[in-house]
Amino acid sequence: MRPGHTINSTRAYPVWVIVVAVVLFVLAVAVGGVGVAGLIGKLPRNRWAGVRTEDSLRSEESFALANKVAGPTMLAAAGMLVIGGVAALTIGGVFGVAVAIIAVVVAVLTAGFGGGIGTRAAAALPQQSGCGNDCNCGGHSEPAADEPVAETPEAKANAAACGTASCGACALKDACQPAH
Repeated sequence: MRPGHTINSTRAYPVWVIVVAVVLFVLAVAVGGVGVAGLIGKLPRNRWAGVRTEDSLRSEESFALANKVAGPTMLAAAGMLVIGGVAALTIGGVFGVAVAIIAVVVAVLTAGFGGGIGTRAAAALPQQSGCGNDCNCGGHSEPAADEPVAETPEAKANAAACGTASCGACALKDACQPAH
């Protein structure tokens, strides 16, 4: 470089490239947050985030396990989104956005792979019976015909929530969640 000359390092990006990069960075923060919360066991069961399958939503324990197992792949997916955002800004133009789109596809596949593993882990947990203590009526199984059934107001409310008229007649196996 000759004395007296400076390098002009400012680069003008089209607005759509900046928008793509910002969207990817925001998604990376969200996915990374879910991944970290899942890993440390602080992700509560919810409607929006985490591994949300029938097996993982069966109980708090299965949801926590599924998301703990899927946590590393969620963090890898967040990393791919960051790489896509950086690529959009550094490469720029249509090619940079194409690399960003590829990063998004890889991130979705990575998160999906982790979700599948998490679902299998949740499915491996033993299921609760759906009757007895799960309906909060005081037993592990249905009482014998001559045995009295505890019909407290709480037991009746829990049985109604399970879809049965009485907890002693719990007919819907695996329909109840334990009381916390």
